[in-house]
Amino acid sequence: MSVTLRKIREEDLENIMRWRMDEEITRYMNTNPKLTLEGQRKWLAGIRTNPDVDYWLIQVDGQPAGVINLIGLENPEGNLGWAYYMGEKRLRSLGTALSLEMSMYDYVFDVLKKQAVYSDVFTLNKGVIQLHRACGCEIVEEKKHHVCKEDIWYDVTFMRMTAENWISVRHTKKYEKIEFGMRKEDEQRN
Repeated sequence: MSVTLRKIREEDLENIMRWRMDEEITRYMNTNPKLTLEGQRKWLAGIRTNPDVDYWLIQVDGQPAGVINLIGLENPEGNLGWAYYMGEKRLRSLGTALSLEMSMYDYVFDVLKKQAVYSDVFTLNKGVIQLHRACGCEIVEEKKHHVCKEDIWYDVTFMRMTAENWISVRHTKKYEKIEFGMRKEDEQRN
């Protein structure tokens, strides 16, 4: 499978809206949103002008598959947050998940020169926690009853990959390199 990333376009919004409201996706997220196409257009306009975030559409064999993002690009301490989801179940694979995560580390540490990347995962999402650990992430903290969603409290596991750790473990990992492409500022100059 060939995995590519590109910036999100308006024609992607219906898929993104459908994925983001899919119970299989939202069960592991902090919210269960009720989205509209107009709201999605406002969201897209907002992320396009926000220098603190970057979003990409994940494509598998040229087909829209999911979304990956970075947040905290302007953090002076050099720390970022990240998240992703694969909305198209038929395009999910362990190889794609590993390649996305490890290629993101390459991008964050080699290109952006950041110090650490953080993620928060619902503790019940054992598969993703295991995936992050397989990539070399460490568990920083587990917070009990941290997110309340529809009157149910969820525990959240906070994880981190540091530049130092990634440099020390990268050579032990095998993954297909996925290019993240230019940042918004670079695209605007071209």
